[in-house]
Amino acid sequence: MAGGFHDGSRSLQDRFDTRGLADRIDERLVSDAIDNNDRAFIQERDMFFLATADAQGRPTCSYKGGEPGFVRVLNPRTRAVPNYDGNGMYLSAGNIMVNPDVGLLFIDFERGRRLRLEGTASISDADPLLGDYPEAQFAVRVSTRAVYPNCPRYIHRYTLTQASRFVPHAGTLTPVPEWKRSDWAADVLPEHDPARDPGQRDVLGR
Repeated sequence: MAGGFHDGSRSLQDRFDTRGLADRIDERLVSDAIDNNDRAFIQERDMFFLATADAQGRPTCSYKGGEPGFVRVLNPRTRAVPNYDGNGMYLSAGNIMVNPDVGLLFIDFERGRRLRLEGTASISDADPLLGDYPEAQFAVRVSTRAVYPNCPRYIHRYTLTQASRFVPHAGTLTPVPEWKRSDWAADVLPEHDPARDPGQRDVLGR
């Protein structure tokens, strides 16, 4: 935000008499930089939601997960995250290639806190951080335009019961997703996809 209210926002603010509240939140809580508290919160997370849109403005939202700390805050205005193997559609990353404006939502479901970050993303398969991320295809860096907390009142409380077994780790064979071994997918997998011949890798449903 930081002055990013448009006619749509203003019309609803005026309809429900929240313009003063919105301006106060924008003034006091919205920043163009990630402070130390926000940095700690972001780097403690093991997941976030990524919103992107294509060149025509058609949006999509995706879930991104990894080990706690897989999102790095490099400086007050830059954060980075690896892109791991997925379903091969590259909807979010493809959108970034044609429209770099992104939104990120970080949520702590146990303590009830959430943080929104908006900015401009870029993709690099030569990012120096890739050495820290086993099996990452490329890194996505986001230059921050706005970062701000959201009201936590509607966050349902959840606890982690099991971390994903598919998150890559150095020195460990990452399991193969069972769906890639299905008849409908197996013959169109990339040439070097380990699902073609799992060998000693586990094949897991989820």
